[in-house]
Amino acid sequence: MQFTITKELLYNLRERIAEGKDSAILQVIADAHPADIAELINELRDNEAVYLFRLLGSEIRAEVLPELDEDVQDNLLESLTSREIAEDLIENFESDDAADLLSGLSEQKQEEVISLLEDEEQASDIIDLMTYEEGTAGALMGKEIVAVNQNWSVAQAIREMRKQAEDLDNVYTIYVVDDKDVLLGTLSMKSLIFASTSMRTLIRDLFKKESVRTVDVHTPTEEVSNIMEKYNLVALPVVNESRTLLGRITIDDVVDVMKEEADKDYQLASGISEDVESSDNVWTLTRARLPWILIGMGGGLLSAQIIGVFDITEHPEMALFMPLIAATGGNVGVQSAALVVKALANQSAFDESLPRKLAKEFSVGLLNGTICSSIILLVSFLSPMHLSLGITASVALFSVILFAGFMGTWIPITLDRFGIDPALATGPFITTTNDIVGLIIYFSVGHWVMQSFV
Repeated sequence: MQFTITKELLYNLRERIAEGKDSAILQVIADAHPADIAELINELRDNEAVYLFRLLGSEIRAEVLPELDEDVQDNLLESLTSREIAEDLIENFESDDAADLLSGLSEQKQEEVISLLEDEEQASDIIDLMTYEEGTAGALMGKEIVAVNQNWSVAQAIREMRKQAEDLDNVYTIYVVDDKDVLLGTLSMKSLIFASTSMRTLIRDLFKKESVRTVDVHTPTEEVSNIMEKYNLVALPVVNESRTLLGRITIDDVVDVMKEEADKDYQLASGISEDVESSDNVWTLTRARLPWILIGMGGGLLSAQIIGVFDITEHPEMALFMPLIAATGGNVGVQSAALVVKALANQSAFDESLPRKLAKEFSVGLLNGTICSSIILLVSFLSPMHLSLGITASVALFSVILFAGFMGTWIPITLDRFGIDPALATGPFITTTNDIVGLIIYFSVGHWVMQSFV
């Protein structure tokens, strides 16, 4: 049965929290999945969220916390002691999730929590993971892996695997290493169980002696997600320069990266310069939105200056098509930029050279421009408007569509080559640019056409 959060459920839950009816509260969430409990906690007030979280068992807490909104997580962690974080959370986390959690704490609290961990190997793994730069495969990977030495017998491998698998919910792959932990290949469970003639059979006679797809610890997480998506991988081993096996990245970690990247690109495209949520305070939201609003205002002021320079009072009828020119240029530019940004996100798919890409976009612009300008010209013939205005709008629209398509292709590619997120090109940046240039083209064409009809 699906757990549905309603206003009535929230109201009743808040009443029970206020009255301290713990058993009634737990009865409400008894059959709920950790993700549903997290969604419920996200809807509660800070003190209510802390109260409900403290009622949960340690294992459920560990499953709920990663699903919470970041600001709710921070509030809950502040309410917990270092011992509670160590014993109720960290000890139930895999190493990568534990490192992520600790990285958000102060240095003093990090040290306190780590010192309280009973498992020294887990503490060592977490400390190691926290040394890797954020946004790299090393920071994303988990240390929990199932690895067997090529010189082990099947019997010894099974014994060791049982120990290693205690800390894992799922065993995706069995990795084979040498005495220096250099990754040699993979071993399927089927080969381990059925292909061996006896328990004394050595692993080196069973595993696949083929190249294993890996990533270096310094590989950017975006590239990691692209590799796993392209090759449909559920787990990806992480190695260093010597191909020593250090850990593995699983698909659930990559899904989080994909979501974060998509959210970031969407916010950039919308003209939001920081990673914010609707629940953030007024100053944070203003700070994230204001820069591009000011840039848009600057573009508007520049557009006004352009209109003043061309003195629209001589031909006031030209004002009729100003919104059309600006809107069409912005739409075409954003469409072109969106396709290029999507291709750049998957580098393997973006195999066309810049000249070839621009040539293709020019061809698309020619076709779209011809169709749209022809429609405008036809409308001008069928309406009482002056022929010169129809010709002006038609020629200007054709030119603006070509220019906007060119800019929508060139700008994101250029930004990407300079290490700037190309998603920036799908937002106010390109629409403001096309508005300004579109008006210049429109009034320049109008000036030339009107002169010709005099």
